Amino acid sequence: MKVYIKYHKNFAGKWIYKGFASAWKRLGYDVEYYENLEDVDDKGHYIMAIDYDLKNKDKLIQRLDTLESAEKVFLYSQPNVFPEPWGAHDNFVSIAQPEAIKKINSFDHVTKWSWLADKKYYTEWENVNTVLLAHDSENYEPMKDDDYKFDVCFVGGWADNGFNEKKRIMLNHFIAIKKLKLNCGIFVNKNIPHSVENKILYNSKIAINIHDNYQRILGLDINERTFKSLGLTGFLISDHIECMKNIFPNVPLAKDAEEMANLIEEHISKDISEVKEKNREDILKNHTYKNRVRELLLL
Repeated sequence: MKVYIKYHKNFAGKWIYKGFASAWKRLGYDVEYYENLEDVDDKGHYIMAIDYDLKNKDKLIQRLDTLESAEKVFLYSQPNVFPEPWGAHDNFVSIAQPEAIKKINSFDHVTKWSWLADKKYYTEWENVNTVLLAHDSENYEPMKDDDYKFDVCFVGGWADNGFNEKKRIMLNHFIAIKKLKLNCGIFVNKNIPHSVENKILYNSKIAINIHDNYQRILGLDINERTFKSLGLTGFLISDHIECMKNIFPNVPLAKDAEEMANLIEEHISKDISEVKEKNREDILKNHTYKNRVRELLLL
């Protein structure tokens, strides 16, 4: 069975969907990327139509026909009205017209899903399932190397989603952590290769995580770095995201930069090796993209 997956060139989508693609392949499926949904024209296939584009009314019927002709569609559902306070922002306008949403809702073979952990924001979409992000265990492997043995590590990007807030938040955290005078491996927008990122995460003692401001305010989803950090480093200190308490209740949460620095200082001298191994085992058992594909297939 062939699975078509939306191709993303950069940002988080590139790594998330690469993780899904590797998982489908490992489970025995043939995977092909697509850039335009209407170009998928063969029959009897699955479509993982993530981040689909239905803005162009001239192509709307063609694209709905593509979804309709598939054997199964796993549709990442954008909300019709984004949650406040972001609903009025130009960057967060729903990408699907109401008539398209109504038509897709009528398809029995379309499974709608999102990693947003609250259904109330999908006001027009029906039967939206929550499927969390995961650790890409196929492309991120443990690599022991003492040259990358940092006390604290972070690998990521500024990821400006339109509000230009995250860079300031990240800098505040890095400044507070720098005052601890630890051996820190902070890599932002470095585009480092997988092999180096794996070594940084696996060999460091503590990983930190910083989310977008809207995630911090709404508290409804956690980023992929959460799973990757726990899967490789094994010990994570994160900024405060409310839903984290239910998903990973043992992860220390910091409400601001100073509290994160205090939590690092508290744990850096402790023997956390047992906790690290338990977290790594939990991620590999329950939170890989193979787990998520299996979840989708059961919906």
